[in-house]
Amino acid sequence: MSKAAELAALIGSQTALSNRNVIINGAFQCSQRGTSTTGGGFLVDRFELNINNTDNIAITQSQDSSGPSGFANSWKILATTAESAVAADERVRFRQNIEGQNLQQFAFGTSAAKSMTLSFYVKSNKTGTYAVNLEQDDASRVIGSTYTISSADTWEFKTITVGGDTSGTINDDNGAGLIVSWYLLAGSNYTATDNTSYGASADGKQAYGHSTTWGQATNDNFFITGIQLEVGEQATPFEHRSFADELLRCQRYFFRTGAFSYFLMGRWHHNNGSPLASFNLPTTMRAAPGVSVSTAFASGSGYTGTPTFGDFDPNNFTIASATSRNANDVQWANTGKLDISAEL
Repeated sequence: MSKAAELAALIGSQTALSNRNVIINGAFQCSQRGTSTTGGGFLVDRFELNINNTDNIAITQSQDSSGPSGFANSWKILATTAESAVAADERVRFRQNIEGQNLQQFAFGTSAAKSMTLSFYVKSNKTGTYAVNLEQDDASRVIGSTYTISSADTWEFKTITVGGDTSGTINDDNGAGLIVSWYLLAGSNYTATDNTSYGASADGKQAYGHSTTWGQATNDNFFITGIQLEVGEQATPFEHRSFADELLRCQRYFFRTGAFSYFLMGRWHHNNGSPLASFNLPTTMRAAPGVSVSTAFASGSGYTGTPTFGDFDPNNFTIASATSRNANDVQWANTGKLDISAEL
């Protein structure tokens, strides 16, 4: 077998070339925050929906149990109320921010900068031309492209390839190195300037070439899954990862705990005060996280009520009781859930 044939066979196998997809949760397996919500923000892990300056449109987003062959899930975005007219400053987009230290293989800013290929499956009732852009946060540089949904309500496979940026910058750190954005609705402020080659970021370059009227009719829908971004000029078969592997990658950025069950905090001190304990995270988070209560904690005899948090670290933080206890006494945190976030 020739070397070319060997490589073709390797690329054709579903298990070859692991860790080539720099998108996390591209098959939408993980949705820690729930399976549906109204409006923008995060629902499915690692993808953020932005709805900016609109007057009328109302949107729901959900983790959907449909997809093309080989995919059990997709992300569904539905316009439950239409935007009557699209003003210049209005937009609906979704995006994923990718850590710079996960992108060094692209070699941006060097003479060896490599091409990258974005691929995904998409379905919508609204045919037409949609815009995508890839923006370097460190260098404030952007390049964009478009794709066309040709047949309504039909899964279609799309690929977009762009060259490497020899003048770009992707820092080797835990900040946003590359922001990949898909546009659903775009006013003229975002479509006015050619973005088909690398250049300085500008609003007008965000959705150049976007012309679909998605969102201007009630029940316009959009489904996407199988998102992959990789080095090279060809899209390879989607890199399926186990649920456990994908979830752990997602939990670097966001972790919703299960309900606490008699989580013990002790006042191991000679004075009265708040009992406390260390809470260890399931994986090292991108940065020291923020913590909020998503489900209330039990209060009353022996229970903390709403605790306080401190000593934040990418690996752990402390949980302290809301009430004082005697020296060498204990208290429990019970029933509550926490949202722990280090999102980009």
